[in-house]
Amino acid sequence: MAMSKPLRRIWSVFTTIIVAFVVIMALLLVGCRVFGLQSFTILSGSMEPTYPTGSLIYVESVKPSEIEVGDPITYVLDESLTVVTHRVVEIDSEEQNFYTKGDAVENADPAPVYFENLIGRPVFCIPYLGYVANFIQNPPGMYICIVCAVVLLALLLVPDIVQGIRNRKKGDNPPASPAGQ
Repeated sequence: MAMSKPLRRIWSVFTTIIVAFVVIMALLLVGCRVFGLQSFTILSGSMEPTYPTGSLIYVESVKPSEIEVGDPITYVLDESLTVVTHRVVEIDSEEQNFYTKGDAVENADPAPVYFENLIGRPVFCIPYLGYVANFIQNPPGMYICIVCAVVLLALLLVPDIVQGIRNRKKGDNPPASPAGQ
């Protein structure tokens, strides 16, 4: 039994919406690199309310000389490559250090941030999207995304394949086009 026209139309709209959603999520999560931005997930509340826990922040690369007191910066904290975003409260140009603190914290961070550890300056954030990014970058979320991609591909292709099989069984194959056309 072939799909009715209204059902085909609903199916087409449904799959178009899913594909659009996947493309938008991909652009938000990794497409930002096209514009020279890196994305990071905010995992603590030290910068609330500016950057809520679970936000995805987009960071532009800047030179240390472009940073001013009061700017938020994203930097590598230690040898384990922990990435932190805090606000600059003091700049020591002679020693080439930033002194930082979280917006939700009373005291400045105990250790200075070396200029060479600067990743950049956050330009905007999307609340809650960091939870999604963190989930799909690590198992089991990564595996779930792979399975969802395969299922999505199947959802897009199966109706056409089934229709082609039904047409061949009925003998409704369109005539072959002449060679060269």
